[in-house]
Parts: sequence; C-alpha cells; structure tokens
Amino acid sequence: MSDPDPSAARPPRRPRYGGSNPRRFEQKYKEHDGGRYPETVAKVIASGKTPAGTHLPIMMEECLAALGLREGSIGVDATLGYGGHAAGILKRITGSGKLLGMDLDPLEMPKTLARLRALGFGENTFEALRCNYAGLAKVLAERAIDGVDFVFADLGCSSMQLDDPARGFSFKFAGPLDMRMNPNRGLSAADWLAKVTTAKLETALHEHADEPQAAELALALAGRRFANTMALTTAVRTCLSGRAEEGVELTIRRVFQAVRIAVNEEFTALDGLLRVLPDCLKPGGRTVFLTFHSGEDRRVKKAFQAGWRDGVYSSISEEVVTASPQERHLNSRSSSAKLRWAIKA
Repeated sequence: MSDPDPSAARPPRRPRYGGSNPRRFEQKYKEHDGGRYPETVAKVIASGKTPAGTHLPIMMEECLAALGLREGSIGVDATLGYGGHAAGILKRITGSGKLLGMDLDPLEMPKTLARLRALGFGENTFEALRCNYAGLAKVLAERAIDGVDFVFADLGCSSMQLDDPARGFSFKFAGPLDMRMNPNRGLSAADWLAKVTTAKLETALHEHADEPQAAELALALAGRRFANTMALTTAVRTCLSGRAEEGVELTIRRVFQAVRIAVNEEFTALDGLLRVLPDCLKPGGRTVFLTFHSGEDRRVKKAFQAGWRDGVYSSISEEVVTASPQERHLNSRSSSAKLRWAIKA
C-alpha cells in the first residue's frame, strides 16, 4: 500500500477556543452549519437562544393567518432578512403565486436567496430585490403590477445582524461602530456620532428611543469619535456614573437603538412605506407589520387608524397581537414584538 501524499489537501481544522464550548460568534461553527449539526441548533433553541448566524421568525402562524394567504397570491415581503417568514409564505402561495422579497443587506441577502432556492422556490415563484422598502411603489410599477394581495414587514434588525460583532449593532460585543444595514452606503455610526450636533442627537434619543436622559447624553456623546462599540458603551456608563446598573443597561440599549435608527434613516423609510402602501394593495389586500419598539408601533398604528377613518382600509386590528408565553420562553426576542394588520377597502 502506498504512503499518503503529504501534499494532499487536508480538511480544515475546527476552530480552537478556550473551554468546552465556543463563546465568540465566529467560533460557533456548529450553529452556523445547522444542516450538519441539527442537534446543536435544537439544543440552543430549546434554551431560549437564537443559534449564531440565524434568525427565528417571530409569530409565524399569527403572521401567516393575518395575511390571508391562498394559492396563487402575489405579494411582498418588504423585510426579507433570514427568509423565515418568506419560506412560510411561499409554502402557502404555491402554484401561480409569487413573492417579491426586499432587503438592504448585501451580506445576508445572497445567503437567504440560496436557502430559499435550496427549498425549491425558483425564479417564477420568488424574486429577491436589494432595495429599501420605501421604494415599494416603484418596484411594482417596474414589473407592471397594479396591486398585490399582501405586504408583510418585520421591522428592525435581524438576529444574524445583531449577533455578528463585525456589524457593530450590539453593545454586548466588541466590534466596529458601524450599524449600517448596507455597509457600503452612508455614514457609519462612528462617523455619524462624530458629526452630529448636540441638538440633533438629543432629538434622536427622544424620538427614536424615548430616552429620558437624552439631554445629558447628547452633551456627553455628540461630536465625539468612538473607536468601537465598547468605547461608546463606556462613554454612556461614564455619563451615568452612580446610577443603578439596571437603568444604565437600559439606557445603553436605547442609545444604540436611537443611533442605529438615525444612521439607517429607518423612520424616514417607514413613513415612506406607510404613505404608499394603500395604493400598492388590491381591494381586499392585506398588510401585516411586526414592530419592536414604541417609535415603530406608533407610526404603524397612526397610519392604520388614519387609513380606516378615511375609508382607505375597511378593517384594522383593534388591539396588538403579541407572542404566546411559550414563544417568549423559546425566543426572548419575541417578547417586545407587536403585530398589527389592515385590509384595503
């Protein structure tokens, strides 16, 4: 028997890390490859956590029911993300149905498209579009679609964005202070903070996060350049020195939320979508929104109420739908989710 060729390529070694379990996002190779390690993924989900690099769709059945899907429906997932809701939608509109999936993220969209193609959803059934959902009317006009049967929007960040330190969305991990949904466009969070005025930052903290310490924080943070996420976190802690730790952590969350919304101009885009939405729906068409904080929910609620008063919508949700206790236990990120729906007159 011949000796093995020492020049032959060897399989890659698994990542090395201290301790019995990986702690860093990039080291969790089993969670990143759920197809090969389904038991690991199931164990992580059962513990109430989201596997690294993935996103668990929130209130899936409630969203699908509210959309009123049927075979042959044509509609839009305005926030494609990881593609969990999209996969559920596509399974219910099989046949002549079609889904347009919109998202800004150039890093995650190719992965999501590959997952949906692997599930058997071809070009005739699903089209992925890298664009802002504020451009919904233009997207439909370019495809000569007069109106769709449904529009779904799951607002905010996806778990795979929040959990990746390289994206800079979370104060829990050290990483570049970026926060852009599309890292190739616009100012990073570090650049935005370095240029923002005290008055503008105070307004952002008030309007984007209902931050009670907005004035004090704006004075401490505006016009400064922070090297990374930890530097911003430290600056907030220093500003609030002597306050209770629980309150300080909530404030840090709100600061990161407010800056992220400002950097990505999320409320401008949301207002644009809500403005054109009725004209993009067929009579009887449905729209469903998942929101995750008061600023988003207020905008959706007021737009739906105004549309109902004006006769644009024939029916709207009177109360928000929230995740079940079981889902909140299995996925803590569902705890703040609120579902609202409307039906075009």
